Amino acid sequence: MPGTLRLTTYRADIGSVTPPAISVTELFVGSDGASPDAEADLRPVTGRSLAGTATRRRQKVLEWVVILAVGLCVAVVVRTSVLQAFYIPSESMVPTFEINDRVVVDKISYRVGDVHRGSIVVFERPTRSAGAIKDLVKRVIAVGGDTVEARNGVVYVNDSAVSEPYLRAPASTQNLAKTTIPNHFLWVMGDNRMNSADSRVFGPIPVGSVVGRVMLRAWPPTRVGFP
Repeated sequence: MPGTLRLTTYRADIGSVTPPAISVTELFVGSDGASPDAEADLRPVTGRSLAGTATRRRQKVLEWVVILAVGLCVAVVVRTSVLQAFYIPSESMVPTFEINDRVVVDKISYRVGDVHRGSIVVFERPTRSAGAIKDLVKRVIAVGGDTVEARNGVVYVNDSAVSEPYLRAPASTQNLAKTTIPNHFLWVMGDNRMNSADSRVFGPIPVGSVVGRVMLRAWPPTRVGFP
C-alpha cells in the first residue's frame, strides 16, 4: 500500500556464536598481512640496546688503535731493519751523488748475501778516520782476498784494469801500491777520486761495518734513479 512502511523483525540466536580467535600478531600489528618481523620496528629503545651500541663503538675505536699501532711498528721495523734514507753530505761521490741528494739504503741484502765489487755502500766511519759524520758512502772496489793497485790513473783489481764509467772524465786515480785485502774486509773509494777520503786514507773496512747497499737515488725528483 503506498505510503506504508513495513518493518520485518528477525531474531538471531547469538548464544551459540563463538568469537573469532585473535592472534598475538593481529593484536599488536593487525590482520592486514604484515610480517611478524615488523614487530621489531615497534620495540622501544632500551638501556640494553644503547649499551650494545656503545660497546660496538668502543670495539671499532680499539680496532683502529690496534691497526695504527701495528702500522707504526711495521714502519719502525722497516726503517731500522730493511730500508733507510740517508743524505749525501759531501762531494766525494760526484757525479754519482751530489751534495744533499737523498738515497735509499737496503739494509737486509748483505745480511743474507755477499758484498760485490762495484756496489755503493753506506758504512760506519772507521775509528781511525776523523770526522763528525757517523756514516760514509763509497763504492766497493775490491773484496777480501783481492789485490788492488792504481798506476797511470787506472785502478787494477787482481791485475786487471777496472772499467769505471761512473767517473767524471778526465778523472784519474793517484798511484797506489798493490795491496792485498784481508778476508772479511772491503776496499772502498769515492767516485770523485781527487776529493775523497776513503780506503786510501783509512785502509780496508770490515764487512761488519757496512750498514747497507745504496739501491735508489730518491731526491731531488730530477735525479731519481738507480745508481
